[in-house]
Amino acid sequence: MIAEQLHFDVTLLWQDAEERVLLTKELDRITGQGHSAISVDDTLKIIACREQKKKLSALEMELVAARQEGFVSSHLPEKNSISNKRPLVVIGILTGFSHKSKRDAIRKAWMGAGKVLKKIEDEKGIIARFVIGRSSNRGDSLDRSIDNENKETNDFLILENHVEALEEQPNKTKSFFAYAAENWDADFFAKINDDVYLNIDALGNTLAGYVDKPRVYVGCMKSGEVFSEQSHRWYEPDWWKFGDGKTYFRHASGEMFVVSKALAKFISINRSILRAYAHDDVTVGSWFIGSDVKYVDERKFCCSSWSTGAICSGV
Repeated sequence: MIAEQLHFDVTLLWQDAEERVLLTKELDRITGQGHSAISVDDTLKIIACREQKKKLSALEMELVAARQEGFVSSHLPEKNSISNKRPLVVIGILTGFSHKSKRDAIRKAWMGAGKVLKKIEDEKGIIARFVIGRSSNRGDSLDRSIDNENKETNDFLILENHVEALEEQPNKTKSFFAYAAENWDADFFAKINDDVYLNIDALGNTLAGYVDKPRVYVGCMKSGEVFSEQSHRWYEPDWWKFGDGKTYFRHASGEMFVVSKALAKFISINRSILRAYAHDDVTVGSWFIGSDVKYVDERKFCCSSWSTGAICSGV
């Protein structure tokens, strides 16, 4: 966030400086040609311009230092080759090696494939990709199977540096947001599970209402019990951090949630220091709890069943 603010400040100063630079040169020319008497107003303008230049130089040095310290991503965003139109949302569908039947069902139900997939991208600004990492035995039959499927469908986002494992789901979600934020200049980034069916028209209409809000976190907000028993399905190793009440803070349900561009960039820039808990929904919620983020409790993101205007449905 510091680096983003520095970049924002530098940009504003450059915009202002471009308008002032000609004035500075002209005033320097006037004073350099022996015009000993200049107005008080011109004197103040000279001082203001020179102060502005000093601020600009200082901010540029801070930005360089931030990059060297790792607070600004060293990866330049790749130009989005899908379409010249800025995407509304990039959807990451987290999937596994053995879930081909689920992927096929999603392609048939709402995501589309081939020309249909591209039409959705071009006309609706909605980009959807299945997100998967690599096998712990890199290059084995599991990896080859995904590579072969992707050659046919071209609808995967393969996280080359992530090893697939159930306990690594929170880090997989983090890697998706980081990668997507660096490679697409979209307004929003969504994570869903591969057992969720989506109404993309309803999603697009809903998100369009939040475009003017820079830091939004949209989902079916909930809290719940923190389980300290290792034998429990939802065991949380860091259960003691959540206090004597053993209740999670408010966060979006993991079936589906959306973050705005600024928050995805925040994740990308700070990924090396963002803590992961046992579950990805709690993990993502923990990153925003101390930040200036607008929480949107969107009940249409509750995927338990279809209802009027629903966006998703878990199957």
